[in-house]
Amino acid sequence: MREKKKRVIVGAVLLVILIGLIFLVNYLQKVSKYQNTVKNTVIEDIHAEDVADGVYEGEYDVDFIYAKVEVTVEDGRIDNIELLEHRNERGKNAEGIIPRIIEAQKVDVEAVSGATNSSTVIKKAVEKALVQGKSR
Repeated sequence: MREKKKRVIVGAVLLVILIGLIFLVNYLQKVSKYQNTVKNTVIEDIHAEDVADGVYEGEYDVDFIYAKVEVTVEDGRIDNIELLEHRNERGKNAEGIIPRIIEAQKVDVEAVSGATNSSTVIKKAVEKALVQGKSR
């Protein structure tokens, strides 16, 4: 009886380890996909003077980081960017990229140090917003 109990416990422990390994492999695959997506994100050079005046929303999601913005264009200039939502790992500091974009009047500005991935996601969301106004 005692031997059977040991086998059940060992079997349960092995099952828990196997399930843990499956979750770990799945998580690492998601992280790898997220990192590749961010690394391969291209920011299009959009000039605000080519965008019709208006308010445009843009969002970009790479699983671990998500940003949704509202961009106001007035008289061919990026007048305001409101960050509606920013889900981030450790990239809260990337929100400092918004004044940089407005000041430079271009999307592809230097990323915030220590928050490169979140900076990229916010910039891509701004780009996607501006693209809407460009097609009008």
